[in-house]
Amino acid sequence: MFVTEGVQALLYFGLLIAVVPLLGRYMANVYCGQIGWLAWLAPVEQSIYRLGGVDPAAAMTWRGYALAVVVFNLLGFALLFLLQLLQGLLPLNPARLPGMEPLLAFNTATSFATNTNWQAYAGETTLSYLTQMAGLTVQNFASAATGMAVAVALARGLASRPAHTIGNFWVDLVRSILYILLPLSIVLALLLVSQGVVQNFAPAAPVVTLAGESQLLPQGPAASQIAIKQLGTNGGGFFNVNSAHPYENPTPLSNFLQMAAILLIPAALTCTFGRLVGATRQGWAIFAAMLLLFVLGCGLMVWAELAPNPITGAAANLEGKEVRIGVIGSVLWGAATTAASNGSVNAMLSSFNPLAGGMALLYILLGEVVFGGVGAGLYGMLMFVLLTVFIAGLLVGRTPEYLGKKVESREVKMAFLTILLPSGAILLLAALAAVTPAALASRANLGPHGLTEMLYAFASGAGNNGSAFAGLNANTPFYNLWIGVAMWLGRFGVILPALAIAGSMAGKTAAPPSAGTFPTDGPLFALLLVAVIVVVGALTFFPALTLGPLVEHLLLQSGRVF
Repeated sequence: MFVTEGVQALLYFGLLIAVVPLLGRYMANVYCGQIGWLAWLAPVEQSIYRLGGVDPAAAMTWRGYALAVVVFNLLGFALLFLLQLLQGLLPLNPARLPGMEPLLAFNTATSFATNTNWQAYAGETTLSYLTQMAGLTVQNFASAATGMAVAVALARGLASRPAHTIGNFWVDLVRSILYILLPLSIVLALLLVSQGVVQNFAPAAPVVTLAGESQLLPQGPAASQIAIKQLGTNGGGFFNVNSAHPYENPTPLSNFLQMAAILLIPAALTCTFGRLVGATRQGWAIFAAMLLLFVLGCGLMVWAELAPNPITGAAANLEGKEVRIGVIGSVLWGAATTAASNGSVNAMLSSFNPLAGGMALLYILLGEVVFGGVGAGLYGMLMFVLLTVFIAGLLVGRTPEYLGKKVESREVKMAFLTILLPSGAILLLAALAAVTPAALASRANLGPHGLTEMLYAFASGAGNNGSAFAGLNANTPFYNLWIGVAMWLGRFGVILPALAIAGSMAGKTAAPPSAGTFPTDGPLFALLLVAVIVVVGALTFFPALTLGPLVEHLLLQSGRVF
């Protein structure tokens, strides 16, 4: 069994590496206005601009771009919030589900508007088909396209000649959805339907089990939401158990396709970045750093899950996993979903061995830059790139430069801000939970495992990941409110400084490389970038990780569980 799963993992990495240049080149062409074989959709694009009163030729300053991003996402949040409150009065609700409780609606609307997709509810028993489609699925497209647009704007700022503009948000948004996310989602949804993923408007179907018990089998338009939830690194499941549910993930092929979709766009955007800045090697250097961190972390997780259990003596950890998916298939998904800010799960992370669960947590704590969310992973990684360039400049005694432009005090401060804001939100809010009786009462486990549950919840929120460690009842006023706050800080605490950097760098003149220029497109820089990411993450979160998964691992070896 493990040999078959190992072959699947090799095929997975091989497919990822092969698709990156193809999709990356296509996306770069789209953002440059070269639509290619989808040119027949150009009239649709122009109609959208006319309806919205948008001049596609009008470029924006970074402030104008940022304002458009904020207004668009706040509007999407408000519409989804109202839709959840009023769903009991609206159509496409065959189960006659009532409106959602306001604080839970706030948390859910925040979650989907920020590309987090944290779910403190059971989808099939809480949300109507209309809310799932017109609310959640729409936000899956909108929030993903927002991240892609911001990444492209930052690339323009780094690459452009002296200018005061970084593009047009509305154009970048429409092109991201119309030419990239929508076609890919249609293809993936059809493939998933062919594998048995449900896509209908039927009410829950009553059946009698083999044991003679009555049961309702949930139905609904699931395939369309699942396709964009994976491609857009959204992760919100149509059903409560997410991608472990046989209606969301019925076959080995559907499992493989969904895992591939999680990393597809985030990985390819590195190639897109290289083409937009006119230096493809820069994109490959970033991709290499991401891939190295992913392979190392995934390897550690597989080793931890296949290690003999010191208490039960089991040769592999099957707890919390679907036998039909297997250990390696579950671990690979767990690594991809936390590395890519996706949040969907096909196994319960709380049941992973402490080191494997701790590695999944670390992927989020590093800033969701190991591929990360669509767009968000790239602009998050570029913040680390600028810090690495700054450190390298100090080492060689020169003013740091990236793509020929000087990285000065303003850019370094903004880059540090993108790291400090989410990190501060995670640690401070987890500390608040640790001293709040109502928050402590939500734990299913005590000791270090319980600490990990709380730390993971706020990391998932601030990291805009959305996956749950499981075992924590997060549908309480405390967690609905404060995880919602963490989501906003984690999203716009990175987007706004990144756009400020784009505006600052756009106005600078690029100088040709000289003998003292530190190259940023080779293996040495990729390794230095990996080192900076790991050191920053270790210095920030090592004490918390020590008290959580590391202590739990050591206690497990002595026969103690929590």
